[in-house]
Amino acid sequence: MSWTPDGYMAIVTLYNFQQYRHIQAPGWSLGWTWRKREVIWDVVGGQTTEQGDCSKFKGNIPHCCKKKPTVVDLLPGTPYNKQVANCCKGGVLSSWAQDPSAAAASFQLSVGQAGTTNKTVRLPVNFTLQAPGPGYTCGPAKVVKPSRFTTADKRRVTQALMTWNVTCTYSQFLAQKTPTCCVSLSSFYNNTIVPCPTCSCGCKSNNTLSKPHLASVVPNPGKNGLAVPPAVQCTHHMCPIRVHWHVKLNYKQYWRVKITITNFNYAMNYSQWNLVAQHPNFDNLTQIFSFNAKSLNPYASINDTMIMWGVKFYNDLLMQAGPTGNVQSELLFQKETESFTFEKGWAFPRRIYFNGDNCVMPPPDAYPWLPNASSRHIMSPLLLVTTVVLSALAFLLQ
Repeated sequence: MSWTPDGYMAIVTLYNFQQYRHIQAPGWSLGWTWRKREVIWDVVGGQTTEQGDCSKFKGNIPHCCKKKPTVVDLLPGTPYNKQVANCCKGGVLSSWAQDPSAAAASFQLSVGQAGTTNKTVRLPVNFTLQAPGPGYTCGPAKVVKPSRFTTADKRRVTQALMTWNVTCTYSQFLAQKTPTCCVSLSSFYNNTIVPCPTCSCGCKSNNTLSKPHLASVVPNPGKNGLAVPPAVQCTHHMCPIRVHWHVKLNYKQYWRVKITITNFNYAMNYSQWNLVAQHPNFDNLTQIFSFNAKSLNPYASINDTMIMWGVKFYNDLLMQAGPTGNVQSELLFQKETESFTFEKGWAFPRRIYFNGDNCVMPPPDAYPWLPNASSRHIMSPLLLVTTVVLSALAFLLQ
């Protein structure tokens, strides 16, 4: 934004463009490696986790002298003289689909012992993003066109002296070795409840539980800054989150589904959670109760993907495992005469994602089946009685 006697002042902004993956408490941490002997004189709207060795400085002591600094967000309630726009949310970033206005965070840096022109400034390298655990891989910084800013009266446009971008991508496989959620199914037309597949997120041993190595967020991160593996309730699936899809009712022109999300994690609450489901009938979703919902339309004209999240101050916080550790909603769909059917598992979702992670689905051959479509041969009581009577008569007539 401006040059200083020995460096520059910069605004760093993080944008979360992911449609259905947010960053929750304790929030993000951004790190990088300086190319020269740069120091951070001051940070507004954030702070570095360590100061480093600043013993060679006398008088003014820098905020951070580390070669590899790590910056975190400030907490809500920070004094106004320490704030900048979009700061001080405790590192929490909303997903883009839920709330674009809360999907960005900023802080201001005053960098010293750096270049003072566009040609002498050296871009930092080896960017890292913890959110708050692993999963993100960041590319190199690239110089782009300077950012432009419009004044409040929209009569003047200013621009930064220099701008560079860093893109970080997420991988669920890098974040954790096992899944974080599973799906169970049931329906009104079959008494069978299809549970989550066994060992979906890990297995239990005879002596101790083999806890899955999940990058879940807990209030107290470990020594290395990563999240502590959660304490998961002992179940056959060992998943922190279970999503249950129940085909509840069938009307003449409509049908109804009940969704229940259960938290089996004793160590944490899930704030600003979201659920993404894929089903061909979302194009005719008539009403959803007690959840917010938005179509994602990943395939342009095909509307088969919906993101759902809790209503603020009502059920946007999924409590830890226990009597209150669940949220529920019901969905009312209008039937499409051309495609609607209860056969072959059509009424169940194709995929489920919780907080952006793909959930383990039961195998298709385990889905609840229609009684008249079953391959199992069920003998009716009347046929059984008739067979017994005829067999007895045949025996007496011999």
